[in-house]
Amino acid sequence: MVWLVEKDPDGAIVQFWKAINVGDRVDSALKDMAVVMKQQDRAEEAIEVIRAFRERCSKQAQESLDNVLIDLYKKCGKLEEQIELLKQKLRMIYQGEAFNGKPTKTARSHGRKFQVTVKQETSRILGNLGWAYLQLKNFAAAEAVYRKAQEIDPDANKACNLCICLVKQGRYEEANTVLEDVIEGRLVGSNDPKLINRTKELLQELEPWQLLQVHPTPNHGLINLEDAFIEGLDQLINQRTPLRSRRLPVFEEISTFRDQLAC
Repeated sequence: MVWLVEKDPDGAIVQFWKAINVGDRVDSALKDMAVVMKQQDRAEEAIEVIRAFRERCSKQAQESLDNVLIDLYKKCGKLEEQIELLKQKLRMIYQGEAFNGKPTKTARSHGRKFQVTVKQETSRILGNLGWAYLQLKNFAAAEAVYRKAQEIDPDANKACNLCICLVKQGRYEEANTVLEDVIEGRLVGSNDPKLINRTKELLQELEPWQLLQVHPTPNHGLINLEDAFIEGLDQLINQRTPLRSRRLPVFEEISTFRDQLAC
């Protein structure tokens, strides 16, 4: 099948359809078909296929399908759908349902297997959530999410994104402090060539501030709102007992962010 995907992706999709229709390894067939469709710029179609047939897949396959959907939403620019699914994955972690209840899971990257902890997965999801908010230009919400992700499992990539959030809010001094950790190589990934180039670009953005030492007027209302948001994230990550409410405080705070910043 790997050979068929590489040589004839349309033919591979036909074979995946056949497997799904006869109930043959539906889990892998649906996931692999969606991935091939994405490679062919048929992401919208892949989303509809997953939505239509995921009920035929096992419970163990749902998490993988969610990860594929997140990539497809990102590909299509469906930021609201991406955010909602990322929040759903955070709920699963909070409720102890991630990794099918296990503390770690086996992941693959470039043919290599490795173990991922719930802590690492939480930080990864928060990083993706922060990026989605960044694309929506909701810089305050993105900042709060990135800060929490960095508390859990810091790395240079998220630090650069946090720096962008701060620059967009005119908080250059804080942005410069965040970037120093990357420049000094104190974070995982600091030596990556792509990150080095990003760091240079961010330094160029900060250069006028470094010359003038401009200090923006604090937005106290935004800071207070941010504190409430972070408190909700703390409750999500640290509290073990599920809340009675169907909506966790962190998601209520996200809605509050969106409503108040839209005013």
